[in-house]
Amino acid sequence: MEEASNFRCPPCQSDGKGYNPLLWKFYVTRQLWKTGWNMDKTYMAKPGEVEQQWFIVDGSNQVVGRLASEIAVILMGKNKPTYTPHVDTGDYVIVTNVDKIVFTGRKLDQKRYTWTTSWPGLQTESARLRLENKPEMLFTDAVRRMLPKNKLARKMLSKLKVYRSGQAHPHQAQQPQPLELPTK
Repeated sequence: MEEASNFRCPPCQSDGKGYNPLLWKFYVTRQLWKTGWNMDKTYMAKPGEVEQQWFIVDGSNQVVGRLASEIAVILMGKNKPTYTPHVDTGDYVIVTNVDKIVFTGRKLDQKRYTWTTSWPGLQTESARLRLENKPEMLFTDAVRRMLPKNKLARKMLSKLKVYRSGQAHPHQAQQPQPLELPTK
């Protein structure tokens, strides 16, 4: 009881009964400013100070779009509190067993991929054919289309490493941590 009666509020120097929240906020801000911490500035990451980790994801029985969106978030670094839009704050991601990813519904037959060869007409290919022939390209394109459309996205996409089942990835020296993503 004695301690409570001796309490003096620093900003208003009263006994605590005349508490003024505006003065208290001013006092706390001033004290933090004296210690070198500024409450008014947002943290912006700089290119040299970002720690990038390596993650490994098993793509077997994962839905293409859902897996690609989760990996795009990790590549951009949006899962970290230090995310800065103009700095590459993302991590490296290794995706294995990419030839075992699945499509939902009838997309395997109905989805078409088109491209041009600079000759008249377009080339088209179904998702089933692309999954059989080039599953790495299919998955990389899915992730690429979920990244921002700028030069930084190309740098982010270079941190994605995609491998089929049976292929051993050469990134053991980086000691990738397994990343568990929810399935279907």
